[in-house]
Amino acid sequence: MAVSLIWGGAFMGVSIALRHFEPLQLATTRVGIGALALFALMRIRGVGFPPLNDHKLWTFIAGIAVLSTALPFALLSWGQQFVPSAFAGMTMATVPLFILPLAHLFVPGEGMTPRKVAGFIIGFLGTMILIGTGGLSVGENGLVRIAQLACVLAALCYACNSILTKRCPPVSELALSTAALAFAFAMLLPFALVFEGVPQRLTTEGILAIVYLGLLPTAAAYVLKVAIVRSAGPSFMSFVNYFVPCWSVLLGAWLLGERLPSGLFYALGLILLGLALSQWPLIRALINGTGRPAS
Repeated sequence: MAVSLIWGGAFMGVSIALRHFEPLQLATTRVGIGALALFALMRIRGVGFPPLNDHKLWTFIAGIAVLSTALPFALLSWGQQFVPSAFAGMTMATVPLFILPLAHLFVPGEGMTPRKVAGFIIGFLGTMILIGTGGLSVGENGLVRIAQLACVLAALCYACNSILTKRCPPVSELALSTAALAFAFAMLLPFALVFEGVPQRLTTEGILAIVYLGLLPTAAAYVLKVAIVRSAGPSFMSFVNYFVPCWSVLLGAWLLGERLPSGLFYALGLILLGLALSQWPLIRALINGTGRPAS
């Protein structure tokens, strides 16, 4: 619940930070703060940096940096100029749905079944309703629909990253995340400087928002994620996807005063129904306390 709250609150944090930073400035600064925090943690724990002469590993690190951080952070930061934080958070519920066909193609033993296909179709319909839901824009601008698609594309990036991470050669998760954040920062920085320059006027609210985004959703949530995976397993961790959209909606409506049309909740209901159907053996196993789905 803590991880889902932190990740769900990240979209609200981005909306606040965008009042003071341009999108690429925001993404770059957030990644830089997260990389520094994880590097400090890595040194405290005595974890070594991935060997620079391992070209295969660094190829994966570069791909993970793009798909887990650089591209989705930039897309979400740009998209949230035109859509509420609740909408951006809801699109994250589509990540497991995108993973289903990707895993079928690229992960042995993760083939599609009739139940998974049905869950994917239901969830996909919910995604289409989510994109087409009216009354979501924060301004009367023709870019709103493109911004909605940018948020969905960010979710697709996260799904592709899950497959890439699973196929990554063995390496310390802390070292992998630190290296990926550092690589993403190095990729984002030139674009931010060329297209947006440096922030011209820093405010207390902007600084607090960007530090929050760098330390909590980008760095601290990773530490919690590792602790949960080691103690309860990755299958349990996957349930975070059910709660992130709920927190993003509640925080956006409560703290930012975002007005949400009823169609948004119909879309989320279909997405969650599709997720539940596709992951039903896992849900049943966790309810029964066995911790793993029946074969």
